[in-house]
Amino acid sequence: MKQENNFKAGFVALVGRPNVGKSTIMNNILGTKLSIVSPKPQTTRMRILGVKHDKDAQIIFLDTPGVQKGKDLLTKVVMESAVGSMEEADVIVMIIEADRGWTKEDEQILENYIKKLNKPTILVINKIDKMKDKRVLLPLIEESSQKYGFVEIIPMSAVKGENIDRFVEALKKYLPQSPPLFPEDQITDLPLRFYIAEIIREKIFHNTRQELPYSAAVEVESIEEVENKNLVIINAVIYVEKENHKGIIIGRKGQMLKKIGMQAREEIESILGKKVHLNLWVKVKPRWKEDIRLLKLLGYQYIS
Repeated sequence: MKQENNFKAGFVALVGRPNVGKSTIMNNILGTKLSIVSPKPQTTRMRILGVKHDKDAQIIFLDTPGVQKGKDLLTKVVMESAVGSMEEADVIVMIIEADRGWTKEDEQILENYIKKLNKPTILVINKIDKMKDKRVLLPLIEESSQKYGFVEIIPMSAVKGENIDRFVEALKKYLPQSPPLFPEDQITDLPLRFYIAEIIREKIFHNTRQELPYSAAVEVESIEEVENKNLVIINAVIYVEKENHKGIIIGRKGQMLKKIGMQAREEIESILGKKVHLNLWVKVKPRWKEDIRLLKLLGYQYIS
């Protein structure tokens, strides 16, 4: 492990409303997929810890859930996760969308969270590739600089990798001097069960598109390695709130569930380096977002 006197290490919270690109930014920097990426908002439900190892720094990302409103227990837990990540971070990164500019929700995040914490905050203006007229970018940067004392304002396209390196170097300036906090071969603190559940959940969202609202959860019940066969058997349950949601995920003659399972299995095999036998079941559990026992089983560790 690196122990140079000028080495830096610290926590960085990626903050913003749903679907501004937080997970895409982190996945791009780490070179691997830790947070699931979906065209739908509210994909990330827990903070995901990802570690970027560099020769002179270790950047520990907390990819927080999108700041959102709601009265159910799941939303309460999600928001506690987001706030907790901001409070423990050394640097906060607020992310807005270049093609939309400052929204009412962005303003609320700035007023209700960022300004109250008074920590070094970098503003990322993401999705500049979606701007129809790049001439409005400079006025947006100027407007942003008037709203708050951001230590840096960085235009970015996370999808295309534009200004990612500049962003990483900017982060290093504001990290505390510290020896590495994680071993060099560790990039996350995610338990394997949660990682597998996230992969399955991503395939559900990609394949059901707009048909299925964000009311699906995945519990990995068991992971069994079969000795001398290079095989892993995984049993998982997909929970939905309504009977018609179950029908959407199963699909006609089971074809949708088969497709979800095949795509998830292939990705899990690439990660584990072993053959995977994936068994999926779909169960209806009304109001599962209010079930404390189930939420804890699903890995929502901020429930009190």
